[in-house]
Amino acid sequence: MKKIILLASLMLTVSIAGFAQHKKATIPPTAKVISQGKKSPEYTVQPSGEIKPVSVNLQWRPLLSNKCIKHHSENEERIEQIKKEKTLLKKKGAAKTNDEELAATPTEITPVVGANFSGNTNTGNSPLDNSIAVSNGGRIISVANNSFEIYNADGQLTYSNSIDGFFNDPAITSVCDPVVIYDSGADKFIFFAQECSGNSSNTTLLICFSQTSNPNGNWWKYKLTGNPVGNNTWFDYPKLAVSNNELYITGNSFSNDGIFQEALLFQIQKSNGFNGVALNWQYWYDLDSAPFTLLPVSYGQQGNYGPGIYLVATESSGASNIDFFDLTDDMSASNETLNHFSIPTTAYSPAGNGYQFGTDTQLDNGDCRSLSGFYLNGIIHFVFHSDYFAGYNGINYNRLNVAAKTNTSSMFGLNEYEYAYPSVASFAKTTTDKSVMIGFGRTGESIYPEVRVVSCDDGMNWSASTLVKLGSGYSDYTASNGDPERWGDYTGISRKHNNAAATVWMNGMYGTTSSNWDTWIAEITGTSTTGIENLNASSRFQVYPNPVFQEFKTRFELAEKAEISIDIYDVQGKLVQPLFKGLAHAGINQFTFNKANLATGAYFVTITLNHQIIKNEQIIIAD
Repeated sequence: MKKIILLASLMLTVSIAGFAQHKKATIPPTAKVISQGKKSPEYTVQPSGEIKPVSVNLQWRPLLSNKCIKHHSENEERIEQIKKEKTLLKKKGAAKTNDEELAATPTEITPVVGANFSGNTNTGNSPLDNSIAVSNGGRIISVANNSFEIYNADGQLTYSNSIDGFFNDPAITSVCDPVVIYDSGADKFIFFAQECSGNSSNTTLLICFSQTSNPNGNWWKYKLTGNPVGNNTWFDYPKLAVSNNELYITGNSFSNDGIFQEALLFQIQKSNGFNGVALNWQYWYDLDSAPFTLLPVSYGQQGNYGPGIYLVATESSGASNIDFFDLTDDMSASNETLNHFSIPTTAYSPAGNGYQFGTDTQLDNGDCRSLSGFYLNGIIHFVFHSDYFAGYNGINYNRLNVAAKTNTSSMFGLNEYEYAYPSVASFAKTTTDKSVMIGFGRTGESIYPEVRVVSCDDGMNWSASTLVKLGSGYSDYTASNGDPERWGDYTGISRKHNNAAATVWMNGMYGTTSSNWDTWIAEITGTSTTGIENLNASSRFQVYPNPVFQEFKTRFELAEKAEISIDIYDVQGKLVQPLFKGLAHAGINQFTFNKANLATGAYFVTITLNHQIIKNEQIIIAD
């Protein structure tokens, strides 16, 4: 099901510079600047040393990990009250609108899972804070609390260590919130983590620059203070982006008793980082709008843009506007400013916490802060999650037109399920095509937490979502005293720019039989929709009842007759029973089978058409 809100239709085509260095949009001089941030003096920091990565045993992967800090939010009491009210709304059983994802218009792209494999294993932390980056050469870095791993595109693990083991600094023993990005303009990687004690006396930003495109080679490392203002605060919730010449790191500063103070933006000249010499940097602070979590956005395809960077912020407790920021130039310009604009959008608010099958422990749905985004051809694409229907979370996908100062948003979700912690990447081969791929987590009373992906095309039409990794159990290993289990805080996604067909890689967390989280890594491609219609108002895929007590039915609609197969798999991906193979007719088809000797638990039903899995759905077999 989707909701679309178009606040303005004026769009601007932005010219793109050659040689993979792209221009920013032109903001009219009449645009109203609400406020400007304050700029610090310029500082210099020497490299802390050189990292020569030494992996642990790749067969055993032994990792010793620290416990991560408890994160805080802006307006925490208000957000928790909203979430409690939304959770009560769920319990009251608000009227169902639909029982399957719907798309109003047929989409051109259906997500297809390519190579996929197990990623960072659990190290005792929750949440995992997944992040991923893939180079044009096909090297993949996948990070999570608290592990750093490198893979080839075929899933071969070539390096594994804890994050503090990778950074290798005896003064740093507690790290969390890893973020990795691939700078396609430089053909190198940048890795970030932070000292994680939650205290102003220790707060440190750990920044690493790969020396070449091979992440198994050497890196340069730097340390910056997480309390640059000197007001007894510590740094949390990092976001990273790059422009032609600079690296940007944003985060929220908290007092030592966990009270949000302000958002910070670090502006860093990146070329010196790649060369292992002194870094020049400055920071921005005292923003009048008091945003919580500034999201800087890199360029969405090959290359970078600039000078300066764009940033967006949403209100964690809900609002009806988007805060848009334009850092006008590189720090070398000396007259750069951080301009703030307010752009109206449809109202949004947090959802209640999420249910999961098999336990009363809920999953923390977080709040409405911006999570992931990119800039392309005059448009900032970004995502967060918010109340979709009756207290359930959905994906809130936005396209902000920089020159026109308008925002178009569209929501995707399903009643009685939580769609949360989305990440977005361009899924187009031209700069004018606005198609995207969005990875996310899903949970609900009838399913274990799982990883999924959905596409949204140029016309802002949604595909049905595709299962990436089925959950095999619930997660409750750090929850206590009735508190929810942490979930998210992020799903990772990274575009592989030089593939002939649009391709992204993603990683996300899913529930396991050990009642904790693990990471799954997957390549996502797309296929033009043929045979099975997209799920729209007159054409849907239904699985019911679910959970299954005796008889199971699946209903689907075909545009034309076709050979299909329907199979059932266990949660390890092993074929349990071929159910059907033969000709299905044009129009509505209904398939029925008895649960027979299936043991109680979770299974995976697939429909295959022309050797492509076009539907994956989890079913729960009940007693």
